[in-house]
Amino acid sequence: MKKSGSQEGKSPSRLIDERIEELGDWRGEMLGRLRALVREADPDVVEEWKWRGVPVWSHDGLICTGETYKNVVKMTFAKGAALADPARLFNASLEGNTRRAIDFHEGAKIDAKALKALVHAAVALNKSKARR
Repeated sequence: MKKSGSQEGKSPSRLIDERIEELGDWRGEMLGRLRALVREADPDVVEEWKWRGVPVWSHDGLICTGETYKNVVKMTFAKGAALADPARLFNASLEGNTRRAIDFHEGAKIDAKALKALVHAAVALNKSKARR
């Protein structure tokens, strides 16, 4: 018998929808907006649900994650250190050699153009590595 609220059999997209709904506050709105921008930037993006409940967007490899915490929505780019960031969106996880993240706090404005450029750059990097 399937438990009420079970995630079994649900698509990753549906699980992300549910996460946005269950948050019910600014974090859900922020995650929904970030998700929309990723999908606008790359209509071929694949949505996944990993690590016990983290929305993940991939295209020829991991692009980024959308984690939600009490005071922040964190968008972590798997290969962010290799991406140009002229708008200086990255503001977290700056010390590592691979990942970079953007912490969005309540009321934060999203630079949609710059964020989409990061998504495009991440996809291009994944595609270049996939061809090898």
